[in-house]
Amino acid sequence: MTLVQLRHFIALARVGSFVKASDVLCMTQPALSRSIKSLEDELGRLLFDRIGKRIELTSFGQEVLARSHALVEEAEQLRHCGRRLSADDSGRIRLGLSSGPGAMLSAPVMAHFAQHFPKFHVDIVRANTASLAQMLRDRQLDALVVDIRSLRPAPDLRVSQIAEMDGTFMCRPGHPLADLPRVTFARLAGYPVASTPLSEEMARILVERYGEEGHPEVLVKLTSDEISHMVQVTEQTDTVLLAIRACAPHLVEIALQPPLKAKARFGLVTIANKAEALFLPELRKLMDAVMR
Repeated sequence: MTLVQLRHFIALARVGSFVKASDVLCMTQPALSRSIKSLEDELGRLLFDRIGKRIELTSFGQEVLARSHALVEEAEQLRHCGRRLSADDSGRIRLGLSSGPGAMLSAPVMAHFAQHFPKFHVDIVRANTASLAQMLRDRQLDALVVDIRSLRPAPDLRVSQIAEMDGTFMCRPGHPLADLPRVTFARLAGYPVASTPLSEEMARILVERYGEEGHPEVLVKLTSDEISHMVQVTEQTDTVLLAIRACAPHLVEIALQPPLKAKARFGLVTIANKAEALFLPELRKLMDAVMR
């Protein structure tokens, strides 16, 4: 089998039609049919069910498709290995961001590539860490930036470019707690607390600092994977936000005693033992500029 055959297979699976795929690939329909038939013969099983004029991937075809994507992407990245990204390069970045990194990196990433690499497509997916990790394994994403304390360690994932950022309790200017020189935890807990889903390590820190009342299941009343929603609620109500300080610089940090003294640890996550994508050095520079 060849990479050309795999590209034919991927294109056909994407559009679901020999006619459309042959147009996309700029080849005749009989030539595409021969390419797919040759691939099926070599693999020993059908990749598609032919249903009249329609085609559908078989269960075997779905498995082969995932592996074909990985092989073609690896070959493409290997071809660019050692070369720096240039303004004339084109391609697609599929980047997954959890809540904190999403609030800080979404706009800078899109602005940077629009300005310096305008031929690139940038797809940003915002979700929780577990969902993003599965999408990375399924090759639906190329890289993640997430709180690595929420990421289950695994040999197939590589974590790098770790940045630590302060987490704290915040409120809107004019909030009853905003200008107090000292706020007890009991007084803070009298207001609804909002947060993105917290890691087990963060839950442990909260319990160590403030007792069982500090456990997220008790303390946090409003939860969302999207931090911008939490910030908006905090701006408009007496809600207290527990989040990364840098994601809401216009909010007021509450002078809680004892202080939280907790840090989020954000990291760049990719598939282990895979050639580095051409865009990753640019992403690392952005992480340095924004998160450090």
